[in-house]
Amino acid sequence: MTNNYELYKVFYLAAKTGSLSQAAKALYLTQPSVSHAIKQLEDSFGLVLFHRTSKGVTLTQEGALLYSYIEQSHILITRAEEKMAALKNLDDGELRVGGSDSLFKHYLLPYLESFHRQYPGVRIHLNHGTTPEVIAFLKEGRIDLGVVRMPIVDPQLQVRESFQLQDCFVAGEGYSELKNTELSMEELLHYPIILFSRNSRARMAITELFQSYGYPLKPEFEVGSVDLLIEFARKGLGISYVTREFVSRELEDGSLFEIRLDVPLPPSQVGLMTMRNMPLTNAASRFMEMVG
Repeated sequence: MTNNYELYKVFYLAAKTGSLSQAAKALYLTQPSVSHAIKQLEDSFGLVLFHRTSKGVTLTQEGALLYSYIEQSHILITRAEEKMAALKNLDDGELRVGGSDSLFKHYLLPYLESFHRQYPGVRIHLNHGTTPEVIAFLKEGRIDLGVVRMPIVDPQLQVRESFQLQDCFVAGEGYSELKNTELSMEELLHYPIILFSRNSRARMAITELFQSYGYPLKPEFEVGSVDLLIEFARKGLGISYVTREFVSRELEDGSLFEIRLDVPLPPSQVGLMTMRNMPLTNAASRFMEMVG
């Protein structure tokens, strides 16, 4: 038996064309090389695969049986090559991205729209979660890349800085007396605070900041989405901690206003996260280039 698959290619073309010379031409080989390859294959099986005639070659019964299998393999290989070409050209494939609802909505959406317009054959799958959840998605192989808040310290991951966000406290007209004033942390805590309920980087960062000044940050309300943080503040239920860039419309139309503190709130960096030393799919690589 042989595992030299080039011999099967020679056999397939000789059988398909019925001519050693045509098989040699298609494979850019000499006719003696084709004859030798077929002889090797016949010797490996201990069977005669072709009848040689003055007009060319015809398959023996054993050769016809082998051809039926080789033809199926050739079809599968051809389809595989076509599939690989489609993936390379982004005519097919998948793009799997992980991130928070707010980052998808306020940051990634234009890039996803542009990617879909350019490569409509690529299916886009979004996995929603907090930064720790997105890290788990990536390590489990459920996504190709994640968009997360930094810092990320993990030797298995590679993170490329993308853009900066600034979080802030905001309130609605129910707290209009706080407009154009500056509060201390202690004064702020006299009011009901609304925070994101899940274990997000933003929640962790503001909690750690208050603790560093000796103040425990205990929210009156915990909600499960940025949209609810915004809506609760608009309704006057308390003061929400949100990303300024995500409430730019509300700040502009006056339905929310920013509450200034006497201590600076640190900005947060957003990064594109991938597995270190793992090759990206062609779709993921192209999307990374688009995001920049």
